[in-house]
Amino acid sequence: MRYLVGMFTNILKALTGHKVHEDLPEPDAALALGALLVRVAKSDHSYQVEEIRRIDRLLAHINGLSIVGAAKMRATCEKLEKRAPPTEIFAELIREGVDFEDRLMALEALWQVALSDGIQVSEEIEIVTRVQLALGLSEADNLTARTRAQESP
Repeated sequence: MRYLVGMFTNILKALTGHKVHEDLPEPDAALALGALLVRVAKSDHSYQVEEIRRIDRLLAHINGLSIVGAAKMRATCEKLEKRAPPTEIFAELIREGVDFEDRLMALEALWQVALSDGIQVSEEIEIVTRVQLALGLSEADNLTARTRAQESP
């Protein structure tokens, strides 16, 4: 896992030309997923309150955080997302760092954010599909994750 963190930091530096700022922690699979959740929410150029709340709830649930801790993590993820590499490279960090069930859960979380504002736009669906492929998940896995997301409160 330490290798992935170092690799991610190097990718960020190489692709963006930015140093990873001291105010940001070294990224790991949890922060990569959080940044992808933010990316999906922002992909339609409309970052809605419903999407932010959903991200906070997901980060709290997935990482065992309070809602305040999740909001702080989301704020960090928002900063990381601005400096993040292309979606596929970002998703590969998750793929390399977690098992199949966790990748499926990550895809479900992305669908929850994409569907949270009640409006399905092609930009959000495109990012979720790109992540699905980068995570090494099948169309059947994608359908399962989307169905679970639709059934989630």
